[in-house]
Amino acid sequence: MAEEAPAAAPAKAPAKAPKKKSAPRAKQDGPSLPKLIVAAVAESKERKGMSLAALKKVLAGKGVDVSKANKRINTAVTKLVTKGTLSQTKGTGASGSFNQADLRSHLRGDPRCAQGVPGERHP
Repeated sequence: MAEEAPAAAPAKAPAKAPKKKSAPRAKQDGPSLPKLIVAAVAESKERKGMSLAALKKVLAGKGVDVSKANKRINTAVTKLVTKGTLSQTKGTGASGSFNQADLRSHLRGDPRCAQGVPGERHP
C-alpha cells in the first residue's frame, strides 16, 4: 500500500490591488448647460421655436461636446420645459421644437399676482 501525497490545493489568485481613485475632474469654466440652452433659444428668431437638432448645432458651436453630453442636453431640455422656462411648441419629451415661455401666461394663473400683468387691459 503506497501512500499518496494529498493533492496540492489550487493556487489562489493574487489579491487585486484596490482601485486608485482618479483625481477629481476640474469644473468646466463658463455657463452651465441649462443656461446655454436658454440663451440659444433666446437668440433664435424662429417664430415656431427651435428644434432640438438646431439647438444641438448651436451648442456644438459654443464648444459643448454634443456626443458626450447628449443625455444631459435631453434631460436639461425636459426639465426646463417642466419648470416653465421653455415652452414646447411641437413634440413630446426632449424631441420637438422649443420657445421661451411667455411670461404673461404664467402670471395670469398665478394667485399671488392678483393684478395680472402690468400694462395689460382687464375686461
